[in-house]
Amino acid sequence: MRRGVTYGVMAGAIWGTVFLVPRLLPDFPPMMLGAARCMMYGLVSLAVALPMARRLAAKLTRADLAAIGTLALVGNLVYYVLLTAGVHRVGIGPTSLVVGVLPVTVTLAGRRDAGAVALDRLLWPLLLVVAGLVCINVDVFAPGPIETGATGVIDKLVGLLCAAGALASWTWFAVENARYLRRHPRFDGNEWSVLLGLATGVLGAVLWLACPLLPSAMSATLTAPSTPLPDARWHAFWLLNLGLAVGASWLGTALWNAASKRLPLTLSGQLIVFETLFALLYGFIYEARLPRPLEAAAIVLLLAGVTWSVRRHDDGARGPATIDGCANTPAP
Repeated sequence: MRRGVTYGVMAGAIWGTVFLVPRLLPDFPPMMLGAARCMMYGLVSLAVALPMARRLAAKLTRADLAAIGTLALVGNLVYYVLLTAGVHRVGIGPTSLVVGVLPVTVTLAGRRDAGAVALDRLLWPLLLVVAGLVCINVDVFAPGPIETGATGVIDKLVGLLCAAGALASWTWFAVENARYLRRHPRFDGNEWSVLLGLATGVLGAVLWLACPLLPSAMSATLTAPSTPLPDARWHAFWLLNLGLAVGASWLGTALWNAASKRLPLTLSGQLIVFETLFALLYGFIYEARLPRPLEAAAIVLLLAGVTWSVRRHDDGARGPATIDGCANTPAP
């Protein structure tokens, strides 16, 4: 169990960098960042897939390909583009706290599945989560500068909506991915992760090629830098995205699967909170500040609500690849 907890915390520490990289690359728009990370993830998955290519090809059906493409689109490409847009507009703190509600939203989305916890048992944890979200919104819209430079109400609102969209896309992915794996047990976790990575790489390449073709009115904020960037920035861009592909998408997933094999579901579910904690820690270190009072209140309320919710989740009838959606899935 100690090793399992250690692996889970290490996975959270790596996954927290997903929120930091967009903050380190504010001069690259979300679609470009999303396309680059997905392409790098695809290349890493291709290298892993080569030794098992024949075995994977023999198992795949048309239905599998359609499911893999949809899951990769929503759970990897759309998720990361929205997350990046949220970080650019409202910062790491609000975005990571909104996305950090994931264990609760996955539980709610899967409440009709076998063995799901009754909704009335989640009432008080959900109230804590709602209170935390209220604190986030009040803090974002309070007078005073936001570290990202977003000052307009509309810009802040778009940032929070993007964070909520990232939460919704990953929630849908986690639930549908877990259900598909239960219906098709012929794929193990590693094989499925590789297939999703390959599909994600293809989608990233398509988006990368499509970016210059989008309307020029959108280019400054969605597709391409508005002014030429020095070579050093492009080097940082590719190195950081490669780091995310190897670290967050490959190593983080391996560590999480190792933790999931050693821990009960209720405990591993609580360890997801470390992703939010490390994302906040990286953000505060990067911005060289302490959390504001409302941020601190939101952190306490959300972590308490999520942890309480997971504790109430009865895992007696579920295994490691259940509606939790976290075991045997690619890293967020």
